[in-house]
Amino acid sequence: MSTRRQAIVYCAGAPWDAVQGTDRHLVRSLARHVDVLWVDPPLSSLRIAAGREPRGAVAGGRLRDVDDRTTRLLTIGPPFPGRRTVLPITQGIMRRSIRRAVQEAGMEVLATIVASPLQPLRVVPGGAQVYFATDDFVAGAELMGQSRSLLAREEQRRLDEADLLMAVSPTIAGPWQGRSAATMVLPNGCDASAYDRLDQAPEVTDVPLVPPIAGVVGQLSPRLDLSLIEAVADSGISVLLVGPVQPGFEPERFARLAARPNVAWVGRKELSELRSYLRLMDVGLTPYADSDFNRASFPLKTLEYLAAGMPVVSTPLPAVEWLGTSLIAVAEEPLDFARAVKQAVTDAASPHTAERARSFAGQHTWDARAADLLQAIDRLADR
Repeated sequence: MSTRRQAIVYCAGAPWDAVQGTDRHLVRSLARHVDVLWVDPPLSSLRIAAGREPRGAVAGGRLRDVDDRTTRLLTIGPPFPGRRTVLPITQGIMRRSIRRAVQEAGMEVLATIVASPLQPLRVVPGGAQVYFATDDFVAGAELMGQSRSLLAREEQRRLDEADLLMAVSPTIAGPWQGRSAATMVLPNGCDASAYDRLDQAPEVTDVPLVPPIAGVVGQLSPRLDLSLIEAVADSGISVLLVGPVQPGFEPERFARLAARPNVAWVGRKELSELRSYLRLMDVGLTPYADSDFNRASFPLKTLEYLAAGMPVVSTPLPAVEWLGTSLIAVAEEPLDFARAVKQAVTDAASPHTAERARSFAGQHTWDARAADLLQAIDRLADR
């Protein structure tokens, strides 16, 4: 009888210590069922030598335990590890590092999942090979500071290598139909239980706003349409912004918005702190700009707002159509968006709205998504 640990190798699109996104939420739920080897994107040796990586990123060794069932692997690549001419070297380093880590840990790999087109599949013998598109990477190349042609080429390779093609939205998965690999949509989820007894969350002192309050949680970047947020503030409703601002994102315009008396920006907050800010909000906002990248996305924040018991106002997105709930109002133009927020404030006052929102979010948890993924992996093993 084999004593090797059954595990999933998960090559993430962002480091473990980054703002928590799809990869980390999903792995947390997967680790309730199976061991996980989490692989950070390669670190640049040049950035390390220049002191441009956080000390914690390189301290503590190559392999480190995150918890009882999750091990984190860090690899150090050459300078500019994602450049076209350097990428084959980087991928070779990743292959050797992953194989060595799997061998050292005595793992029996059930599946290798890569959540970036720049990371190679077919690294460890055995197990399902899964490509997971957490975004439309090619459409978002410029936003991510990457070469569109490079991402397109590497994604094609991952599509050819994979046994299972996964995407967070039907928009991404649609063009994959007809391939020999199995295809599935695995939307983002939420941790509904994280918002139990939200009214008991600690109070904060850095939000001098008068209710009602509409809020935006997450990275503040060109993905957002600032004109929609400005329109909400113009209507007299207070606006709370929670999250880091991407460098270079309309600095003067954002500064003017944040300086308004009915707008508060509190910067990045840890997941454990978000409860305190979400409890202040009456309405959650998903004010995405109209772009190919955004239309293919499945915003994490939308389900998080619902899990916190509040209605949502969003711009038109296929993900919103997929969710199919009247708890999410849709508006595209600034004045219409502001009007929808005012109506949502009224809806939020209903004693049944919070209960309906939490109940709906409870159907879309990360645990449910992890169970769907594990079932798909099992089906591949049975083929």
